[in-house]
Amino acid sequence: MSTQTTVELAVWEALATVPDPEIPAVSVVDMGMIKRVDVDGSNVRVTVLPTFTGCPAIPVIKQDVGDAVAGVEDVDTVEVETTFHPPWTTDRITEQGRANLKAFGLAPPTGRGPVLITEIGLPKRAECPFCNSTNTHNENPFGPTPCRALYYCDDCSQPFEQFKPV
Repeated sequence: MSTQTTVELAVWEALATVPDPEIPAVSVVDMGMIKRVDVDGSNVRVTVLPTFTGCPAIPVIKQDVGDAVAGVEDVDTVEVETTFHPPWTTDRITEQGRANLKAFGLAPPTGRGPVLITEIGLPKRAECPFCNSTNTHNENPFGPTPCRALYYCDDCSQPFEQFKPV
C-alpha cells in the first residue's frame, strides 16, 4: 500500500471521530458532510459539504476537521474548504448515521432520492425513535436548528425531533 493511500485512510479514520457539533452522536463522515479528501504527499485538503448554507456550525466544523487531520501521522499541512455544490441532501447520511440519529432520539429523515420543490415539506407522521410507532404528529415545523422539526408520539407520549428531509 502506498504512503499516500495509507495517509488518506488515516485521514478518513480521523474524520470519522469528528462529531457534528449540533448532533454529537453522528460524525461528519456519517452525516455525509465530507465531499472529498485530497492527499498530495504530506499535504491534505478536505472539502466539507455543510448541511445548510447558513449553518452556524460551519466554522466549528472546519476547525474540528482541521484539528483531527492535523493529528494524523505524516500530515504536515491541512487545508479545509467548504463547498455547496452539489447541495447536501439527506441521502448522503450513511446507514450508520441514520442509526445514530435514531439512538440519539432524532427520527432520521424519510425517503430517498431527489426532493422536488413541490414536495418539500414535512411528513405528517414520523417514526418515533423511542417506540418505533408512526402514530405521531408534527407539533412544530421549526426545531432548535434549521434542520429539525418537532414531533409528538401519541403512543408513548414522548416528544422528539425529526431531521428534516432535504
